[in-house]
Amino acid sequence: MKFAVKAWSNGRARAGLLQLGSCELETPALLLTTRKGLPVFISPDLLPSLPSPDSRLLQFSPLHFLDAISPKTMSEVGGLHQMLGLKDHIFVAVPRDSILSLPDYGSTNKMGASFETPCGRRMIKPAEYMQMVSSMKPNMWVTLADEVPAWVSEKRNKTSVDRTVRWLNDCITSNLATTSGGVVFGSIVGGSRVEERQRCAQEVARQNVSGYYIGGFGLGESMEERTSLLNAVTDILPEEKPRQISGLGLPEEVLQGVAAGVDLFDSAYIYHLTLGGFALVFHSEETRRPGSGDQLRDTSIDDTKINLKATVYRKDSSPIVEGCNCYTCQNHTKAYINHLFNVHEMLAQILLEIHNTHHYLGFFRSIRKAIKEGRFEQFREKFIRSRRDHIFDAAAVSA
Repeated sequence: MKFAVKAWSNGRARAGLLQLGSCELETPALLLTTRKGLPVFISPDLLPSLPSPDSRLLQFSPLHFLDAISPKTMSEVGGLHQMLGLKDHIFVAVPRDSILSLPDYGSTNKMGASFETPCGRRMIKPAEYMQMVSSMKPNMWVTLADEVPAWVSEKRNKTSVDRTVRWLNDCITSNLATTSGGVVFGSIVGGSRVEERQRCAQEVARQNVSGYYIGGFGLGESMEERTSLLNAVTDILPEEKPRQISGLGLPEEVLQGVAAGVDLFDSAYIYHLTLGGFALVFHSEETRRPGSGDQLRDTSIDDTKINLKATVYRKDSSPIVEGCNCYTCQNHTKAYINHLFNVHEMLAQILLEIHNTHHYLGFFRSIRKAIKEGRFEQFREKFIRSRRDHIFDAAAVSA
């Protein structure tokens, strides 16, 4: 793996180039959340319809396979790339997953991390985790971490840092680490304590890892306190290595992470939107804002998405977003997708996830462009101000 920072904007925000094998990706970048290696509603034959190479980063949790294929069989097949037939994609293994594998801090102990998985509550020890990683052969993998929510005690928080550092050593010194074939990202935790975040970052920065995974976010901390926690970590980490984060999915949260110097984002945001029937429509520099009026009535106080299950779209013959060049907007209308939802056809989620993924990747391209042009902070402020103005306008209309 090779990584280089190509541009800075407003202090910490940065744009870079990540090279893994023959694949080059610009950062900040989005890792597509998957279930067992594939986006939930997009089959392998439809993946080429997504923007490339931006859509080649696929994040998965090895814990998804606890109820499926065994590590021995996976190894015999040749790993996840071979099993799924996606040899040109980049697989990133992360224990935590915001859909099916949630950290269970109450059951975690010194032996291993506990997760709520499709198989129920499971404790995963470092040796077991490394066996799964080694058999799946991801391009990148994150070390096991004890991620805790913001409200735990200071003692529990300190313990989580100690365990995470110890498990990192267990993972990278394991004989299986060399057979995994992927680059290692060291996990950094610390909850809502700046001092513990800094201590963990300092310990992990000394280790022989290729990048850093900033964990423990999206677990109860406020937007206000998150900035200081992020800056406390990124100020310590070396600039020449990439940083990945989990738990920041909303557009405002992504912008907050980019402002702190984070390069890679994994997010279940697209999945949850698609499952609820929502389509992303917020303005980016690559698409035109949809027209006003009835088209946005169902969104209430949110101008970033529309609910395609709403009856207002039953006879709407326009695409989801004018000017969007995704497969869905180029070939189908809001009325058709509304019909698919009404008759409970899975094609509704397929078309919607294609659009939402395409649209959100465009948002990341706009972020990279703003950084390269040295105007990221203006881009961020304009986006947030637009959201705030829309909320005030909607509140005034409803009053």
